[in-house]
Amino acid sequence: AQIRVRGAIGPATASYVARAVDHAGDAGEVCLIVQLDTPGGALDATKEIIEKFYASKVPVVVYVAPQGAWAGSAGCFITMAADIAAMAPGTSIGAAHPVSMLPGADNTDEVMKQKLENFASSYIASIAEKRGRNIEWAKSSVVKSESITANQALELKVIDLIATNTTDLLDQINGREVNGKVLQTAGATVKELPMTVREEILQVLSHPEMMLFLMLLAIYGIIGELSSPGAILPGVVGAIALILILYMASILPVNAAGLALVGLSVVLFLVDIYAPTHGILTFGGIISFFLGALMLFNRAGPGYNLSLAYIIPATLLTAAFFIFVVGAGLRAQFLPVRAGRETLLGKTTTAVAPID
Repeated sequence: AQIRVRGAIGPATASYVARAVDHAGDAGEVCLIVQLDTPGGALDATKEIIEKFYASKVPVVVYVAPQGAWAGSAGCFITMAADIAAMAPGTSIGAAHPVSMLPGADNTDEVMKQKLENFASSYIASIAEKRGRNIEWAKSSVVKSESITANQALELKVIDLIATNTTDLLDQINGREVNGKVLQTAGATVKELPMTVREEILQVLSHPEMMLFLMLLAIYGIIGELSSPGAILPGVVGAIALILILYMASILPVNAAGLALVGLSVVLFLVDIYAPTHGILTFGGIISFFLGALMLFNRAGPGYNLSLAYIIPATLLTAAFFIFVVGAGLRAQFLPVRAGRETLLGKTTTAVAPID
């Protein structure tokens, strides 16, 4: 059996791996191959996956692939916890610093940083010891954030082999003994186990770009509802997006300062719609939004940072939206009165009865 894990490690990944391990064990598969490509993820989900590996009825083979893939941060822990660890040529592993594995962690707090490093260092050392891998390098991947290539990993005995593809992998592990069981994998049929719809949706929600998109939906929806009460749809969409953002903030390494700046931009936009500031607060909101988006993941590990290719268009779109909204409000102040007694002022009419 084979599964493919790509992107951040989170609750969806842990659920997917657990289901695959149980399926492979119940079906009596020869082994389970976990093809991995991840920049890292949440520590809780990583621990769940490793515990599931330890309890697996069948050997688990983690294969860092395809070429260009990376087993970073949490991925390093997961790879070293496998019964057999393999990598494709042109891949890398390491940079297992723990701060990026905890949502909202503050790497400026030296005491907390040291505690996390000590825990992660001892944890990965216990994994390496259990699997007979390089303990010293495992520790340095945490403390020094070291990252190495597939060839270096093989030389340092961090992994067991390098395979160009799945067929080559099966040929190389054929005849290996794992937990008293000799693997017979030469010419074996590989059965793909895809994610369920629920797991795919939760996995999509683990991408920083998706969080930025949902922030835009929440901002536009909530402000659209407040500026046009009774529209209902914008408010519903905004509320759903806001709830999803709160969920993502619990599994992604979000910088609280960045989140606060985005929240401040929403407040400034709202105030400028109702207060006669002539767009000054909207300009401040745009600056606040840009800086917030820039800082949102700036303390996260590689692979989590938002690219300017997403931040700049999102800022320009938000600026255009609120300039239009505020501009429409300002223009409305100069329109002639269309209803009420004031519409009669200055008009000429015929008197139907004597006036004094």
